[in-house]
Amino acid sequence: MKNLQLLGLILVVVGSFLPLVHVPIIGNWNYWNVDHYLAIFCWIFCICALFSILNNRPKLVNTFAVFLLILFVFTLFAIKYQASSYFSFLPFKSWTNALAGTVKLQWGWLVEFLGALIMLFTKSKNKN
Repeated sequence: MKNLQLLGLILVVVGSFLPLVHVPIIGNWNYWNVDHYLAIFCWIFCICALFSILNNRPKLVNTFAVFLLILFVFTLFAIKYQASSYFSFLPFKSWTNALAGTVKLQWGWLVEFLGALIMLFTKSKNKN
């Protein structure tokens, strides 16, 4: 099932270039625009997962898939926190919540999570 794991890996890499966050006036952001360091971690995990897939190490593939899922969840929380703290200078909490609510998550997250879940739940056949 290397092909399905590779498909999941490709989905994660491609998903990092898709629109993940919509910021009003500025536009859509991909992983690199959201945070350079998080994007680099995502790609490093993908490279490690690729070597694990090619060397037929399913436990390592699952480990890196879990790392990717944790990274994605962390990024989602960081985006929401940053959006709410960015407008914290406003005098009323309702204004802060209203403006923070204008930062919307985009469809690229579905591709990211789908790819990592495919990598995680695909069972590889070991022939020893």
